[in-house]
Amino acid sequence: MDIQDLIGYTAATLTTVSFVPQALKTFRTRDVSGISLVMYSLFATGVALWLVYGVMLGEAPIYVANAITLALALAVLVMKLRYR
Repeated sequence: MDIQDLIGYTAATLTTVSFVPQALKTFRTRDVSGISLVMYSLFATGVALWLVYGVMLGEAPIYVANAITLALALAVLVMKLRYR
């Protein structure tokens, strides 16, 4: 693995893992009052585009991280819509 891939995988891991606590808290408490529907909608759209971009480039650090992040963001978004 070269330094570029190492940096990419490290960045992908950190940004994806940083999202997990919010998602877990939302699942446990079902409290979505502090979550912005507009922000999460825009965020999920942006992550989906990053996912497509990563796939088009064939860059695993980009598409793997964004696939996981998109799944978490969509789960929180569904919770927001269901429990608001």
